[in-house]
Amino acid sequence: YRPSSTDHRSQILQSPVQHVLRLFHAVHSSRELQKLHSDQCAKCKGQRKDLIPYTLDGQHLFLVPNSVCPCSIPHPRSSAGRPRRWVAAMGKQKKGKTKAFAAVKRMISPKDARIKKPELNPNLAAKLAKKKEQEAAVRNVAQTPSSLFFSHNMSLGPPYHVLIDTNFINFSIQNKLDIMKSLMDCLYAKVIPCITDAVMAELEKLGPKYRVALRLAKDPRFERLPSMRQGNEYADDDLVERVTAHRIYIVATCDRDLKRRLRKIPGVPIISIKERKYQVERMPEGQFG
Repeated sequence: YRPSSTDHRSQILQSPVQHVLRLFHAVHSSRELQKLHSDQCAKCKGQRKDLIPYTLDGQHLFLVPNSVCPCSIPHPRSSAGRPRRWVAAMGKQKKGKTKAFAAVKRMISPKDARIKKPELNPNLAAKLAKKKEQEAAVRNVAQTPSSLFFSHNMSLGPPYHVLIDTNFINFSIQNKLDIMKSLMDCLYAKVIPCITDAVMAELEKLGPKYRVALRLAKDPRFERLPSMRQGNEYADDDLVERVTAHRIYIVATCDRDLKRRLRKIPGVPIISIKERKYQVERMPEGQFG
């Protein structure tokens, strides 16, 4: 269908194909066609002069701009100054939802409560529960001693208190070193050797082969210290626990594992035997002399 060329107002219409599509979308029944045979509005009974008459299949109809009811039609030009579009109106249009362009199906959220989570392996459930308990447990952070200036221990000073380990006494005897004299030559100050009950218990368990070391440990010049825990007979744990609690000691040992543990504690010097003489490790240079 093409509008009549004699009608000068037909030039306002868009392309003929678009006009016919708009027309058939608007037309629903022959009864609606009959309602618009007249240019009179059904609501206000008024007439509009801007209606455009045209003929379709022998029926005389009108083009109504923007709305079915002529009384609700705005001015040909809106406030923005844009031209008005002309729509073929056949009765009351149905306001249906327009289908969105390139619409995507809605997906359910992975956090939705309706989604059933897979059941955990009973073996893994116990491990996860144990891990949560460990994370929730309160962590005890050791308090830094006030005598430490970074890793420098200001509480160390003559006379030095030296904690002696079991193997340190044995290696001193093998290298023919006098403990008291060699310690004073190493530190250039007065030294008080200290023997813990755990070290004495280890020397007694070694038997008669180490009777000389046991006799040397019972020297009255050596100070005896009780164990940090009652019944603790393992000397390494006792020394580490004592040094951690009180940073006023120097530890004399030749045990690699014990030295590795002591190096993790700041402000604790270590004395060991090297080239048949005592050598101090991690001792501030300002402490000598």
